[in-house]
Amino acid sequence: MSYNSGSKGSGGKFGGSRFGGSGGGGRFGGDRGGGRFGGNGGGRFGGNGGNFKNSQPGGGLKKPTWDFESLSPFAKDFYNPHPNVVNRPFHEVQNFLASKEITIKGRAPKPIQFFEEANFPEYVLAEVRKQGFDFPTAIQAQGWPIAMSGLNMVGIAKTGSGKTLAYMLPATVHINNQEPIKRGDGPIALILAPTRELAQQIQKVAIDFGSSTCVRSTCIYGGAPKGPQARELQRGVEIVIATPGRLIDFLEQGTTNLRRCTYLVLDEADRMLDMGFEPQIRKIIEQIRPDRQVLMWSATWPKEVKKLAEDFLQDYVQINIGSLELSANHNIVQIVNICRDNEKDQKLSTLLQELSQEEGKTIIFAETKKKVDNITRAIQRFGWHAMGIHGDKNQSERDWVLREFRKSSAGILVATDVAARGLDVDDVKYVINYDYPNSSEDYIHRIGRTGRSDQTGTAYTFFTPNNSKQARDLINVLTEANQEVDPELSKLAMRGGGGGGGNWRGRNQWGYQRNNNNRNFGGRERSHQKFNDY
Repeated sequence: MSYNSGSKGSGGKFGGSRFGGSGGGGRFGGDRGGGRFGGNGGGRFGGNGGNFKNSQPGGGLKKPTWDFESLSPFAKDFYNPHPNVVNRPFHEVQNFLASKEITIKGRAPKPIQFFEEANFPEYVLAEVRKQGFDFPTAIQAQGWPIAMSGLNMVGIAKTGSGKTLAYMLPATVHINNQEPIKRGDGPIALILAPTRELAQQIQKVAIDFGSSTCVRSTCIYGGAPKGPQARELQRGVEIVIATPGRLIDFLEQGTTNLRRCTYLVLDEADRMLDMGFEPQIRKIIEQIRPDRQVLMWSATWPKEVKKLAEDFLQDYVQINIGSLELSANHNIVQIVNICRDNEKDQKLSTLLQELSQEEGKTIIFAETKKKVDNITRAIQRFGWHAMGIHGDKNQSERDWVLREFRKSSAGILVATDVAARGLDVDDVKYVINYDYPNSSEDYIHRIGRTGRSDQTGTAYTFFTPNNSKQARDLINVLTEANQEVDPELSKLAMRGGGGGGGNWRGRNQWGYQRNNNNRNFGGRERSHQKFNDY
């Protein structure tokens, strides 16, 4: 790693009988009873989630032949290091990087430590002050100098780390230093995101920081009418925030183009690849001039994301916040229960009873859309304020659900993985994994809905013998975060199966402790008293 130091830096309600017992397969279903919510035993609503389209995406798009001599030059290096940054001693910089767990691969400018050191224009700093931010986050402190220098970058950081501002503020500066767009021009900045919810949240930031300089943005995504989105594109916008599939549709139809695009962001690149968007992403990038600036953001660094970066970013700076190993937010207490599928209903009812004694929003993740709907209805029937969200709900329903969830003080949101990333709700206190996800990366993103913005949270997970292939990865995540590992989980990892009927385990005041022959969940005695033996 090296630094450029010059002026330019190239109660009763949820009784066990209502939810079914451990051997009979109750409302939430299981592998023996074949309950309403399905499971391995073939319940009414069992089965796996749907698949993405198998058709070739972007088949109607022709790959442009780029002539570098005919491409109009554009500016992308706007960074003038603040004197405080230039004169900061090397050992102070190293101490700062270590304290923020920042590691760098490649040649990068020194990090900043205060907003004023970023040398943003006054119109940007005014909005920062208006938003009430005190200090840059780690990803912003190192990411802004890199992005403002016009360099390609890969940023690896957990959700809730402030990455949206890390690319949006440089985007605003980039746009204001280009020739104004004309009617028929496409956007100058393109931000690709995996889900509608994340795209909408990105646009909110774009509006907050672009309105003062008349930087226009639009958000395009599937599940909403094309007409209004097409009209926004045709009127001309400087920033387009898009999900890959809907953008491909508009590019094929000629509604917009990417000839003016010089600033490309891939947000949650790992999630987009998980969702099968790699062909669309590659088709889209082909439409953008090769000398573009690219910023890729990811919470994990699997080989697929690395390959995409090597193919399209070429020479880039990589910054990592925290370990590159699969890791979770250390502000989250992780409690894993080893059980069988047909025990989940009773365990969920007991857990919800316990959590009802405290304030805080809860998100419950289930595997399928129909499970989400039926769990939601069952919870509502017993008087809880619960809402469901998944890919089959139309956009107006999804918007309403998220608004209501944000407004509630102790609401319950039941969701598929559509809400696992990009759901920007700061006061989620609990996450419950009713079904363990297909990968431990998705597990990390799910539980990352709590413990945001330096708050603490708790994640509860039902882990069954059917999930045993993920046991070792989960143990690694728990160990890295200094969480207690249930011996039953270790047995699953060693044997590749087995298990059943474990107890909740955690650490610190939630930690599993033995007191004579009683099992208590230390600290607040009432908090988990009904988790003792069942």
